Amino acid sequence: MSRDLIIEGYTISDNSDCYVIAEIGHNHQGDVEKCKALFKAACDCGANAVKLQKRDNRSLYTRAMFEQVYNSENAFAPTYGQHREFLEFDREEFVELKAFAKNLGITFFSTAFDFHSVDFLADLDMPAYKIASGDLKNIPLIKHIASLGKPVVVSTGGGSMEDARRAYDAIMPVNTQVCFLQCTASYPCDFEKLNLRVIETFRQELPDVVIGLSSHDNGYTMALIAYMLGARVVEKHFTLNRALKGTDQSFSLEASGLRRLVRDLKRARLALGDGVKRTLDDEIAPLTKMGKSLVAAHDLPADHVLKIEDISIRSPGGGTPPYELENYVGRRTMTPLSGDDPIGPNTVK
Repeated sequence: MSRDLIIEGYTISDNSDCYVIAEIGHNHQGDVEKCKALFKAACDCGANAVKLQKRDNRSLYTRAMFEQVYNSENAFAPTYGQHREFLEFDREEFVELKAFAKNLGITFFSTAFDFHSVDFLADLDMPAYKIASGDLKNIPLIKHIASLGKPVVVSTGGGSMEDARRAYDAIMPVNTQVCFLQCTASYPCDFEKLNLRVIETFRQELPDVVIGLSSHDNGYTMALIAYMLGARVVEKHFTLNRALKGTDQSFSLEASGLRRLVRDLKRARLALGDGVKRTLDDEIAPLTKMGKSLVAAHDLPADHVLKIEDISIRSPGGGTPPYELENYVGRRTMTPLSGDDPIGPNTVK
């Protein structure tokens, strides 16, 4: 069964390179110019897409949560709601960022955390939508996003297989362009909690959709393992400086890490090959040098019956291979042979 997901003309499949999403989140600190710098850096690193988050904070949070005091070293305002508002981009800023991403040639989309944000993004004709782990059980929101007909990327942090299946069943009848990401909703995530084998479980249980990984661990090598397990989308948080203010900065990749991630994921696809064991042209010269051939162990007269001690196995290769040794014991030399002369069909009858 084919697994294909197409985002802005890029086809993601089992045979494709890994699609890399640089999750900007709120690492832009509410500054459009910083966000542009993040977009540019992600593009330069080879990421396929950059992603933001969109919230309509007044409708998303209860009044108590919006107004609660936010005492944190990462706070940009005294209450949680004001903090989130500080980090939020409006329509004009989204339009500006969309045009900037288009000029760069990188796909730009966003997570929608509520119905108002879905409609906000739909009005901007976003090419894809992300469903956050916290909304895996939010079937009304999921159905609303799926009904738009655009690719849907679903994070499954904190959920069970039953939760993932419920979301799958809600999306597929109306939209088959979907990707499910294994995710652990821990920030940062300890390596022993990544549970990368869920990728294999998802591939078995959801055989007609692309599977990926949203990873909050420190580093990028686990994404390579995810690719080997069948993940074809990888989302990693991205920043220009891990020491900057913000809750996600410390476990985000900087440019050097994202560049290596993209590079090594491309190498991983090439390195997998086609599974057919064969001798490659590049191997012939070194294996001729390192290989072995059957040769005369010492001078031998013509019509000599070969004994095991008359034959040596020596480099270079390219002559009669050593696995033929027993086939030559008991045969006669055609002409006199000097030590190291080849033993083969042209010298032995």
